[in-house]
Amino acid sequence: ADEFKVVVVTAIRQLCLKYPQKHRVLVGFLAATLREEGGFEFKKAITDSIVELMHAIPETKESSLLHLCEFIEDCEFTALSTQILHLIGSLGPTTQAPARYIRFIYNRVILENAQVRAASISALSRFASQVPGIRRSVCVLLSRSLLDEDDEVRDRATVALAALDGLDLTVMDEEEGLKEPALPGEEEEEENGVNVMPEKAAMMLEPLPMSFAHLEKAVKLYAAHGGVEDGQPLSINALPVVEEPVEPVKKDGLTNASPSAAGGGGGSGGGSGGSGGGLAAEAEVVDAAAAVYAIPELGELGRVFRSCAPVELTESETEYVVTCVKHILDEHVVLQFDVTNTIAEQRLVDLSMKVENSEPELYDEILSIKCDKLVYGVPGSCFTVLARNPEAPISHASFNCELEFRVVEVDPDTGDIEGDEDGFEENYPVETLDLNTADYMAKVSLGDFRRAWETTSSDCDVDEKFALQQFKKLEDALENVIDFLGMQPCDGSGKINHAKKGAPHPLYLSGKFVGNVPVLVRAMLQLTDGTMILRICVRSQDEAVNRMVADCIR
Repeated sequence: ADEFKVVVVTAIRQLCLKYPQKHRVLVGFLAATLREEGGFEFKKAITDSIVELMHAIPETKESSLLHLCEFIEDCEFTALSTQILHLIGSLGPTTQAPARYIRFIYNRVILENAQVRAASISALSRFASQVPGIRRSVCVLLSRSLLDEDDEVRDRATVALAALDGLDLTVMDEEEGLKEPALPGEEEEEENGVNVMPEKAAMMLEPLPMSFAHLEKAVKLYAAHGGVEDGQPLSINALPVVEEPVEPVKKDGLTNASPSAAGGGGGSGGGSGGSGGGLAAEAEVVDAAAAVYAIPELGELGRVFRSCAPVELTESETEYVVTCVKHILDEHVVLQFDVTNTIAEQRLVDLSMKVENSEPELYDEILSIKCDKLVYGVPGSCFTVLARNPEAPISHASFNCELEFRVVEVDPDTGDIEGDEDGFEENYPVETLDLNTADYMAKVSLGDFRRAWETTSSDCDVDEKFALQQFKKLEDALENVIDFLGMQPCDGSGKINHAKKGAPHPLYLSGKFVGNVPVLVRAMLQLTDGTMILRICVRSQDEAVNRMVADCIR
């Protein structure tokens, strides 16, 4: 019976997404169904539907939170209780009346098992750090868990109180609107004119800059490529970049989208943000830069910052199939050309790629590594190393590529050479390869975007305004702007959730530029009188990087 109920719940969720003005009735029905008898999968389907609707239809947030609060009063499933408590801790402090949720959370501290109690402590901590009016009261509640029988509950309460110790624990006077003087050492920091929490308190609000699965992968890559031998302390910033795997980028004349990272290269960056990378990261760990580290001449160039997604330089049905992976290093670019021979009667010998550079003042070819032999159906790789001029700004460059090799005719059944053993020279032109500024940008999250933006100095900001004549739809413009910049959308701004015609769409992006430079972008897209207008502000500590990122829009 539960299987059929799950189908009905899914249909109601889709119906609400299609007709958001009916959200009160449909969400109310889901909440009423949530209190009925049912198994875990049924209750989880309803909970997930309500959470999805909260993010898709902001008007449902407060009423849905109250429905979920009532549900955990009698919830028998620990996993659902902890999930809902985490959600309340994340969204509750930003509601109009955050104090109303404290009772529901603290009831779980009194009545539930250790796992739920620990989740409740974390939720209370977030309320205390974000809502000054209830901070002192919540700290009193947290102190009561210092003697809890479970060690994790005690530890979370201790850490929370220690982090909150530097915050102002006084309460705003409701009538006079005045606040008692803060005790010495309790003043909150002020940076760039913005009231900022101490780092200890912000630690409770900001998630890890990568999922646990990506953290594991980054540590393994760090250890595999000499990170433990350099004598430097291990930190998040010292770990290689780990990005979301994407589909290979095909040559396409309609858009000039830059490829995103393929699974993860090595580099001194952060990681892919939040929990969004959990499913992709559960797959087998594959180092996209492993072929580079396997060659001693290339390994001496240093650690790879990121590896781009493979770009197809030929059609998949041609006699020689060629793709290219761009490996970005601090001062070099390694072009890995993967070649597959689809002709059984031929063996290819001494393969190399001849590259003609459109920007000789920016890139200089310093090394070419051949593929000795390529038999039928077995891929092989040749490499071209470009030295980048650090004094010149990074810009778009194109490379005319031609595969050079010798063809030796062989028997397709035995593989024995037929005819001349030296074979004959052959050249095979392939598609032009583009190297964009966005290839130097790793798509990673930098934690809470608003806090990162406010705590980064605005002295080096670059503001620009563009008229994107080629786009007539907001969705197309949004997708291509993200591709042009090669950055990670934040706070759900990568999707358009409103249907109001002519309304502007805010876009928030984060990433790390080569050299481990955190970059943030705030943009606004709006269709005005048939013209797509883009306003963009790029913020980092390096003005040259800001200018290069802004110039990606073309």
